[in-house]
Amino acid sequence: MFAIVEARPLARGIKLFVIKAPRIARKQRPGQFVIVRLAECGERIPLTIADADPKAGTVTIVVQAIGKTTMLLSMLEAGDSILDVVGPLGKPSEIEKFGTTVVVSGSVGTAMAYPTARELKRAGNKVISIVGARSKDLLVLEDEVRAVSDETYVVTDDGSYGQKGLVTDKLKELVDAGGVNYVLAIGPVPMMRAVANLTGPKQIKTIVSLNSIMVDGTGMCGGCRVLVNNTSQFACVDGPDFDATQVNFEVLTQRNNMYREQERASIERLQADPEAELKKLRESNRAHACALEPVEVSHD
Repeated sequence: MFAIVEARPLARGIKLFVIKAPRIARKQRPGQFVIVRLAECGERIPLTIADADPKAGTVTIVVQAIGKTTMLLSMLEAGDSILDVVGPLGKPSEIEKFGTTVVVSGSVGTAMAYPTARELKRAGNKVISIVGARSKDLLVLEDEVRAVSDETYVVTDDGSYGQKGLVTDKLKELVDAGGVNYVLAIGPVPMMRAVANLTGPKQIKTIVSLNSIMVDGTGMCGGCRVLVNNTSQFACVDGPDFDATQVNFEVLTQRNNMYREQERASIERLQADPEAELKKLRESNRAHACALEPVEVSHD
């Protein structure tokens, strides 16, 4: 069992959790993730480690409530527990001195991009961050990103905050001005594909972090298979970071849409009685916690 020590909303439908996980906190590196399971028969979902505190023994994850499991997780509060948190998984992000780096993120993708941006800055790079969202109420970690960036640009689709437009509009301005050596893009698949189409012809090294469906996170199930440079690879062990120009985004989109109907049905069941689902989860976790408690054996 993994205790939730802090839970707070960041934006509409997006919540931050600080979880007690000492071993993961000591070992994690930027770009890595955890696999979370809420209940014995629940699905396993990958969530990027947004931050960690080795001394406190905690890791931070940011969750957007878009499916049944993330919706249920977002209903939990400090004092609740999560059944399984496995990690750190995946390869750490490549951190070296590239020069001028542009980190492009969309909404909750900012939580994934932030730790890598921080390390790129520590490595001596000039870090320019482009933070995007559909609207102001979906922006997260703006202050944290500004603290680790030399320049920060906020872009919203509807113009409710920052500049109106797409993150690729601002990226194009920077690329056309010259001097960009490295780009990291994390967010919705269409956004990452658009970034790849923009930087590819300019031969700018560009990395994307793929949000494939995962089950075990060890390469055994094959659920996160992606096509990279016309070769099958697994996002969980070969990634999640890949060269953007080599990723087949069409195949990635198709695979991510495979279970849409099942997910829709699961959401409907949760929404029919969310409080009952939450109560059942908490009771299940309490039962597991009791089962793990040491039993005193009498030697009389």
